[in-house]
Amino acid sequence: MINGKILVIDDDKDILLSTKVVLKKDFAEIKAVSNPEDVVPYIEKKFFDVILLDMNFTTGATSGKEGLEWLKRILKIDPEATVVMMTAYGDINLAIDSMKIGAVDFVVKPWDNKKLLATIISAYNLSKSKQEIIKLKNKQQILVQDIDQSYSEIIGQSEKMQELFDIINKVAKTDANILILGENGTGKEIIARAIHRQSERANKLFINVDLGAIHENLFESELFGHTKGSFTDAKEDRAGRFEVANEGTLFLDEIGNLSMSLQSKLLTAIQKKEIMRVGSNKSIPVNIRLICATNMPLKEMADHNKFRQDLYFRINTVEIHVPPLRDRLDDISLISEHFLDIYRKKYKKNEMKISTEAIKKLKKYSWPGNIRELQHIIERTVIMSNCNVLNDSDFVLNITENSSLNKNILNLEEVEKRTIEKALKKHNYNVSAASKDLGLGRTTMYRKMTKYGF
Repeated sequence: MINGKILVIDDDKDILLSTKVVLKKDFAEIKAVSNPEDVVPYIEKKFFDVILLDMNFTTGATSGKEGLEWLKRILKIDPEATVVMMTAYGDINLAIDSMKIGAVDFVVKPWDNKKLLATIISAYNLSKSKQEIIKLKNKQQILVQDIDQSYSEIIGQSEKMQELFDIINKVAKTDANILILGENGTGKEIIARAIHRQSERANKLFINVDLGAIHENLFESELFGHTKGSFTDAKEDRAGRFEVANEGTLFLDEIGNLSMSLQSKLLTAIQKKEIMRVGSNKSIPVNIRLICATNMPLKEMADHNKFRQDLYFRINTVEIHVPPLRDRLDDISLISEHFLDIYRKKYKKNEMKISTEAIKKLKKYSWPGNIRELQHIIERTVIMSNCNVLNDSDFVLNITENSSLNKNILNLEEVEKRTIEKALKKHNYNVSAASKDLGLGRTTMYRKMTKYGF
């Protein structure tokens, strides 16, 4: 027995009785009503999975207008209602009219019992599918909201940030492709999410792809999807990031890491606005808003044939430069208070404050790791301090006072810079390959590239 609830509306009590007899063996609850006015409270509460609705309720009526009017009224109350129409006259035009309005199917009286049961079971399955889709959409909205809360604010009042806000306001409502440039830790993803939230696609998905973390052999599968059996581990069909982001925003982070061959495949997908899953010859149209980001000098790379010029021009209809923290020191106080508020709540140190002297010290630092570094330092200081006031001595920064030591460090840094530059050129600016060649972790490599201006 199906744990479903069926509502039957018909002014003929014999029809109501026979319908119950046919359906009761397969459905948990059958509610029979002769007056459609009585069902409104049930429909408002979305109590039934399928509604079986007669076309006529007045003695002698054959036009079906009453049924069509009640169909409209039911769907106005509950647009997701699953309604099957009944007619005693087999009028195909009435059936077509009801389907246009929103009925999912119809049955003709007198019916074949097996046909009636099959129709109601099919309608029930459709109803459950609708309910699952609604649940998934609700979950999606909640997840998107939860994720966005972590990226909800771009904090800053400095002149450079006001210029950035102005650019975001101008480009967000358009569908122009955006290229966000900036050092690691400056908040490029936050900028991308802010553009998405202010765009016409705000109610759709924002899909973030870290291209630097995708192995070259998996690039097509990750971005375009694959079919079952297309390669060894392809045990089922899978949609790629382009498909998942359809109607929404696709954010490609670290786009400067792509090899030339992968750049070509990406360019094809962007130009044609369609993708093809690995193992399939069927094109799938996609409609996305594309935002890309990198900390690498794409223009210089394109000029030296390290990055495709046609792809470079395709992805940067508008180019946004996110200023490093050292260029917006006026925002240090505001950002520090923001992170302090987060971590004093997290570590239950609600009375904790930052002294004026501490803020002055933070403003004198160059912040090679930008906002991400400031965030980590604030969290570490909150954890380690037992006082309610964080003084300048509580903040341990990577500042060296010894000038002779600085000189030696600069000499070593010059050697390190040349070594990294050589490795990057050797591997055509493929960061993963260069970092592996040098025996460095990718994160360390990014930090050093930022430090040396690569």
